[in-house]
Amino acid sequence: MLISSRGLRTVYILPTNSVRLLRDSRRANILCFKGGAYLLEHRELQSSLTKLIDTEINPYVDQWEEEGQYPAHEVFKKLGQAGFLGITKPEKYGGLGLDYSFAVAAHEALGSINCGAIPMSVGVQTDMSTPALARFGSHYVKEQFLAPSIAGDYVSCLGVSEPGSGSDVATIQTTARRDGDDLIINGQKMWITNAFQADWMCLLANTSQAAPHINKSLICVPMDSPGIHLAKRINKIGMLSSDTAQIFFEDVRVPAKNLIGEEGKGFTYQMMQFQEERLAAAGLLLRPLEKCVEATIEYTKNRQAFGKSILDNQYVHYRLAELQTEIEALRALTYRATELYKEGEDVTKLVSMCKLKGGRLVREVTDSCLQFWGGMGFTKEVIVSRFYRDMRLVSIGGGADEVMLSIICKYMGILPKLGKKKQVVLPTETSEVETKRASHLL
Repeated sequence: MLISSRGLRTVYILPTNSVRLLRDSRRANILCFKGGAYLLEHRELQSSLTKLIDTEINPYVDQWEEEGQYPAHEVFKKLGQAGFLGITKPEKYGGLGLDYSFAVAAHEALGSINCGAIPMSVGVQTDMSTPALARFGSHYVKEQFLAPSIAGDYVSCLGVSEPGSGSDVATIQTTARRDGDDLIINGQKMWITNAFQADWMCLLANTSQAAPHINKSLICVPMDSPGIHLAKRINKIGMLSSDTAQIFFEDVRVPAKNLIGEEGKGFTYQMMQFQEERLAAAGLLLRPLEKCVEATIEYTKNRQAFGKSILDNQYVHYRLAELQTEIEALRALTYRATELYKEGEDVTKLVSMCKLKGGRLVREVTDSCLQFWGGMGFTKEVIVSRFYRDMRLVSIGGGADEVMLSIICKYMGILPKLGKKKQVVLPTETSEVETKRASHLL
């Protein structure tokens, strides 16, 4: 059954036979994501998730946007019960254990949500705060933090950015000092999605005085720990139903066993998490881009001016055709990066291209479509204006466009080399040595 009832609540689940087929096929190594084409199993996953969205999320999006926050625990529990928060995570901890192509398929379906805030919030849980935990965490931290996150019992957040360190991750100042069997955390984090509802944070902090790329560690930090202060709810121009905050840490004590993987490997682990975060961002964009074009076609078809519909103007329908072509190009690039990532290839350049192309294209699509709506486009009453506000973040968060360009140039061999005294590692990118080390850890 696709839908089963538990008490008075409707719980959406993947068909039992489909889950079994997915797992059996994975073990037999016969289930593939070939040439950027989804298989039936991908489509079934998307169909189940879309049904949940249409019934449990979209009817309330306008209300949550107005209120400035959505009920993350309630939504995450429904997603967790259906298996959508642990698609690529180990079965031992409640995940489905599938390859990353299924995660991208799910991100496309999450794009059906009528805002950018909630898909972003879910993406923090699935592709920003938990990938390193799932790969390198001890059994203890996986039981304490990963399993309840997959189940939807916990909401997580990622603590990397700081007021003075955004894309330049190497320069973060937050420290975690050893004190016996504990770590004492001091510092601050900025732009933290899910901050006011999170149960725990995947925190990047300096744990030694070594070089910037080998002195950092990832730590699971319970958000109810004494000394954590949520200082400010940030008032954003978009992503309104996602709570965002600045957070201070004042002598926050956590067990040292809350470290993820090896101490000092946090920078490398975080660079790996960035790859999934950026692929997720590209996947999440595809459906909103299509929605903008589809809604604009419908509106301009019915809107009359100077004796004919707006859509009948050659510039309008040509422009919409151009935008749809660009969306398909982004889809193809995203699918190619996904396929290579699934095969264990280094996809840093391709993923950076996905992020760059997605961020620029969503600005182009929403701006062009909004123009065709005329005055209505400048109101809060249409989906195009919401995406115009929400999706502007894509070119900033998770690595700005300029950082993506630097990474791409580096892989092309055309990035100017600085003198020895000023030589630095690219923001949000590992050194060549660390990149090789990271590839061995995958």
